[in-house]
Amino acid sequence: MVIAKRSALLALLLVLLTSFAVYAQTDRELAARPMSNSSTGGVGTLAQRIGHFDRAKLRLLNGAHDGAGMMHVMHLLDGKALSTSFQFLDEAIIDPHGGLGEHFHDNCEEMFMAIEGPDAQYTINGHTSEIKTPAGAPARMGSSHAFYNPSDKPILWLDWGIGNWSKAHDGFNLGDGRADAPLDKVPQFVNFHMDSSLLKPVVNMNGGTGTVMYRRLLGPAQFYTPWAYMDEVSIPAGASIGAATDPDMSEVYFVLSGAGTVTVNGETASIKQYDAIPVDLGQTRSFAQSGSEPLHMLMSGIAKSSAAKRAYIDKVGNEGEATRPAGPPAGKPN
Repeated sequence: MVIAKRSALLALLLVLLTSFAVYAQTDRELAARPMSNSSTGGVGTLAQRIGHFDRAKLRLLNGAHDGAGMMHVMHLLDGKALSTSFQFLDEAIIDPHGGLGEHFHDNCEEMFMAIEGPDAQYTINGHTSEIKTPAGAPARMGSSHAFYNPSDKPILWLDWGIGNWSKAHDGFNLGDGRADAPLDKVPQFVNFHMDSSLLKPVVNMNGGTGTVMYRRLLGPAQFYTPWAYMDEVSIPAGASIGAATDPDMSEVYFVLSGAGTVTVNGETASIKQYDAIPVDLGQTRSFAQSGSEPLHMLMSGIAKSSAAKRAYIDKVGNEGEATRPAGPPAGKPN
């Protein structure tokens, strides 16, 4: 009898120890991933890893997440693009009076962005507001969100997805298309509007040439996952961003307009409007503009672990320039 009780207690202890190990496993695995060329997220040459928008590859979605109307969408990058918890970057055309219905995720954060076309309606946690395009609104993990095009013209749209320290993706639809949702005059959620006049000059960025224009749209405080920032940068004619390497931060760049070249670990490829460029942990990257138009990009950073994100916050601070609901910025006195 005593032996049986001891065996049962030992079995229970083993189960508990295994459970604790499983909960701790994800962060350790992310931090310990080797960064040789064969183990990074992407496969193939740099040119093959870059995602290109191709209208011929768009697939039709009708009533996405129980939403109104139709949209046409494609993966620019999927979860294999990076070794961190990056899940996807999608680009789509949202038809007039179409969109995505209200839904939420328990294991990832998402962000909708209207980058061209008429102004769109964003819903976060049941609050809906119309925001001037180009714009975006992050949906923090567990927050319900939706998107609707109220106009008679299409919207060019991006959808970013970052997992909660894993690539597992989940979702739950609420059955509300938000097509006739009442609008809050002042958005009751974090959002940003992209305005080139708000960019600030940075001389010799990362040791590059000339002066680039830069703005932080969202800082690490706006995200619960390893998502660390969303930045906007414009490289004028003759300028460049110098080489930089970060073993703790992966990045995705999206070309809003213009053209240029990207060099990753000594390999160079041409980039143009609507391209998406993945840069994994420990990879050295640099950018140069070409042509007469500035190379205008979004830069999104995903940390490799919670410790890495905390270290990044200690280094650069928590703030972004996002528009917040009423109240003073976080960390600032009244």
